[in-house]
Amino acid sequence: MARTVDPGRTAQRREAILLAAGRLFGERGYERTTVAQIAEAAGLSAASVFYYFADKPAVFRAVFERDLPLAEALVARHADDADPVAAILDVLSELAEDAADPAAAGMLVELLRRVEHDPDLLSVVTRTARVVRDGLAELIARGAEEGTVDPELDPAEAATWLQAVVDATYLNARPGHSPVPALRRTALGYLAPNQLGRTQDHE
Repeated sequence: MARTVDPGRTAQRREAILLAAGRLFGERGYERTTVAQIAEAAGLSAASVFYYFADKPAVFRAVFERDLPLAEALVARHADDADPVAAILDVLSELAEDAADPAAAGMLVELLRRVEHDPDLLSVVTRTARVVRDGLAELIARGAEEGTVDPELDPAEAATWLQAVVDATYLNARPGHSPVPALRRTALGYLAPNQLGRTQDHE
């Protein structure tokens, strides 16, 4: 009789592999991280890693593939918020919540190195960035219509700029110190300078 596959166990093992991989890639770098090291950190064998992923590049891509459904859910959760400015600040806060992780900056650096050589990885991160940009742009446009966001801002350009600020928090945050309060103040000052005091209510 064929052995049945437990979807819960499969998901759990994949997640364990990706968590271990993300930490090691961020701390050691892509080239200096081996599949054997990832397997050991995940409490599995190297054969188990290759059961779930074709090779090391696939493991690296999968770390970022998890971001797409999370981004879609994040944008959908805030799309109809009554206050578009508060929604934007909350979206940015969630996007930056892992920036204080000691491995976060290293992982972003490795992404920037790898994305030029891996079209599939580029596609993954581009799709995720587009989801976030479009969601932010819609909130910015709504805020401009309601008079809570500077109407001179181009929604798409402003959304792209805010994404760049989030990326900067990953590259510059001090390990163990959340950049979210400063990010919120920066974003609010950019979107609606006359409402800057509101950020204190959300920190």
